[in-house]
Amino acid sequence: MTIPLSCKNILAATLAASALTFAGTACATPFVFSTGDPDGKIATGSRPSSAGKIEIESADDFKLSDHTRITNASFTGLLPDIRNVGSVIVEIYRVFPFDSTIPPNGKVTTRVNSPSDVAFDSRSNGSGLSFATTVLNGTFTAANSVLNGIHPKPNEFTGGEGSVSGQEVRFDVAFTTPFDLPAGHYFFIPQVEVTGGEFLWLSAPKPITGGTGPFLGDLQSWIRNEEISPDWLRIGTDITHQGPFNAAFSLQGATVPEPGSYTLMLAGLAIVGVLRRRRTRRPS
Repeated sequence: MTIPLSCKNILAATLAASALTFAGTACATPFVFSTGDPDGKIATGSRPSSAGKIEIESADDFKLSDHTRITNASFTGLLPDIRNVGSVIVEIYRVFPFDSTIPPNGKVTTRVNSPSDVAFDSRSNGSGLSFATTVLNGTFTAANSVLNGIHPKPNEFTGGEGSVSGQEVRFDVAFTTPFDLPAGHYFFIPQVEVTGGEFLWLSAPKPITGGTGPFLGDLQSWIRNEEISPDWLRIGTDITHQGPFNAAFSLQGATVPEPGSYTLMLAGLAIVGVLRRRRTRRPS
């Protein structure tokens, strides 16, 4: 059976509209994640190595159900003085056993659900990252802290190092080179170099309240230094016997469309182009 030209045009237009509609739903959608505001329970060190100071990394997790490009982040911590901030580094780790040696070296009780041995990707100011700081509170107190008390077993438990106070400061980070992350489970690790003091990352409620998900399978925060590296300790379960804790941070970005959606969208546009050419070629 031969389909009349007018019916072909209708069919083509319908296919084009369907293709464009489907492609539109498959295109990038905003991604937002937040653990909420600091709860004042604990503050933990997280810094790069520098003269006289060993590296410390504090980590908290997030999940991606789709391939996602992370363009912005924020995190909140304590500083002695906002004017003394030097370098800022953000690292992304996958969950153990990715990027790790198997079996682990046994310095800690468990590596289950910990960050991996090495970073999946990282950015630093001047190399893929820019940042701004805002003082949220001139004096903020966390009930407990972990900075120096990070030891291999059997000396994991210290109870923490007591309450700490300082300026409550939010770091707003723009990734000039975004993190391009496939769907998966990751850890976010900010490090701040401070002259004449320390940056201490503030905890957030666990379970998360007032944040923005997805939260299913939310893990507690972890920490390590060069004494136990590449292993990690659970801040609440191993070191303080409190918590468990989350850390105060947020992420923004967009999902990355699958290649098939681009193909379908281009096919729809091609059909529209054919229809337009046919209209311009009609005999007078």
